[in-house]
Amino acid sequence: MTGIRIEVFTIFPAVVEAYGDVSILRRARDAGLLDLRVHDLRLGADDGHRSVDDAPFGGGAGMVLAPRPLFAAVEQVAGGTAGLARPLLLLGPSGRRFDQQAAEELAVLPGGFSLLCGRYEGVDQRVADHLVDGELSIGDFVLAGGELAALVVIEAVTRLVPGVLGNEASVDDESFGAGLLEYPQYTRPATFRGWDVPEVLRSGDHARVARWRRTQSLARTLRRRPDLVAARGGLAFDEQELLVEAGEVELLRQHGYDW
Repeated sequence: MTGIRIEVFTIFPAVVEAYGDVSILRRARDAGLLDLRVHDLRLGADDGHRSVDDAPFGGGAGMVLAPRPLFAAVEQVAGGTAGLARPLLLLGPSGRRFDQQAAEELAVLPGGFSLLCGRYEGVDQRVADHLVDGELSIGDFVLAGGELAALVVIEAVTRLVPGVLGNEASVDDESFGAGLLEYPQYTRPATFRGWDVPEVLRSGDHARVARWRRTQSLARTLRRRPDLVAARGGLAFDEQELLVEAGEVELLRQHGYDW
């Protein structure tokens, strides 16, 4: 099985390494399916204090990651015997929105990819313009730095690598796998505080279970995330029929379907 190489540039390498040493990521690394390499941006600093930031030109609050140490750190890795996994992506608010499709695209890159974690008030624009190959954003909110964003990307991508998850079918069934939210999940006991697991899931009829799960996935997505349904071009007629059979006619009408 082929793994994936992901490199991370950060001023807090211990944060990334700590999370990369547990659960799915640890197992993927042990199995040779994830080659996670974490680089300290301070290695590119050329002063005694290992400074990586400076005050912004024009004034303003906060500090900005400076170009000299960032370029030096990346170029040091790129010039090594193993080179640098490209593309190098800057994690920041102006980047492409990271979603399941983006994760799938990154997961199949033959040479892997690298992530550059921003900090403070951001990075010098020359880094974005001339050092990285693109930018990624995990959402419209502000974080103190890119480390948490990097971990989101690493985990979402790694679990798509064949062999990482014990049950490969689970990747297909998960939320967003087909542009839909996942169906409800249940486990033992069959009755808990008077709440029962749906009978169909205890029936042993795999065809009925599959049909129920598909219906639940459609209904849940239409009810909670109609934007996802719209993005996939709406519900096909056979999908609408499933919801009608399940008594969800009013839900369909609420979203403009003529039943």
